[in-house]
Amino acid sequence: MEDTIFMKIIRREIPADIVYEDEDTLAFLDAKPVVPGHTLVVPKKYAQNIFDIDDASLAAIMHTVRKIAPAVRDAVGAHGVHINSNHGAAAGQIIFHMHVHIIPRHDRSEFSFWPQKEYPANSAAGIAENIRHALV
Repeated sequence: MEDTIFMKIIRREIPADIVYEDEDTLAFLDAKPVVPGHTLVVPKKYAQNIFDIDDASLAAIMHTVRKIAPAVRDAVGAHGVHINSNHGAAAGQIIFHMHVHIIPRHDRSEFSFWPQKEYPANSAAGIAENIRHALV
């Protein structure tokens, strides 16, 4: 079991503003929020990210996200939430313990969407085929 900051929060070795807990998950305010109410949901069973989490733990996380997202939104008077999770250093994962961000959003000016690009001519079909082969 990894000794991440999230495991220390789960074990109550360091403080956190916990907003929800059940047998499998813990939700708490991000210590460095993007906006007030920014909440993290983590599995109590350690997994580094989406690439090694078991199906039951992933389902438990998403159940908790679905349960508390409306409460996060309503608690800060937001109009929506941004739900995000980064997997691997190249994707911006900083703490290597699976987690999902629930970030309240009042309007679209609070964040920018990723830039959208076009596939080079005739490349999408080849990429789709590579993904299908990788699933085997």
